Amino acid sequence: MLILEGLMPMISPLKWKRLFEQLLQLQEGQIRFFGMVMVVSGLLLIWLVS
Repeated sequence: MLILEGLMPMISPLKWKRLFEQLLQLQEGQIRFFGMVMVVSGLLLIWLVS
């Protein structure tokens, strides 16, 4: 997991920084929805791999 999370700042730190600046502009509900989508996506990937 940390390998995947570390790829973006390693490959393109400027884009990574812009992404977090954009995330700060979102409403709390939008951030929660984004988090929920990420959790569901991760669970689906685990299910598909196993």
